[in-house]
Amino acid sequence: MQKLSKKNYAKIGILGGTFDPPHKGHLYISKFALKKLKLNKLIWLVTKKNPLKKKPYLNTKMRINLSKKMTGKEKKIFVKYYDDKIKSINTFNLLNYIKKKNQKTKLFFLIGADNLAKFHKWKNWKKIPKLAKIAVFPRQNYSIKSLNSIASKKLSKKDLIYINSKKINISSSLIRKFW
Repeated sequence: MQKLSKKNYAKIGILGGTFDPPHKGHLYISKFALKKLKLNKLIWLVTKKNPLKKKPYLNTKMRINLSKKMTGKEKKIFVKYYDDKIKSINTFNLLNYIKKKNQKTKLFFLIGADNLAKFHKWKNWKKIPKLAKIAVFPRQNYSIKSLNSIASKKLSKKDLIYINSKKINISSSLIRKFW
């Protein structure tokens, strides 16, 4: 099992989600973000449930184990689960918890363009950039929607980083269709 050392990290990336299941797209954007944003480490923050989606297909323990298996060879990627510890599945609360533990660290919250299009529906969405810079990765058919989204228009341009990477045409929901 991966252990986090006690040393201070200058830059931490966070990829939150249900990871239902985790896939090569998650791993690709994680590795890309580590290089592009010069991150010291990246956390896959597995959550019990996305409040805007149906109940996950796989149970939480299985999703955590699959995520650890997928990231096992990656020295800078760590899988964490904090929902029970902080008694919340809310992104703002999770980021707030991590920020308090790493006060001198710059946080980067990684999301797909599909999530930016719906970001204004997230609880405390306007406060999230106070905790972490939002790095937006391209997703198939979401470029225009994300740029025209409420969040894109309401948040400061300094709060968002649009990452120019190749689009990985895979998603957890697509994988589940074949199960």
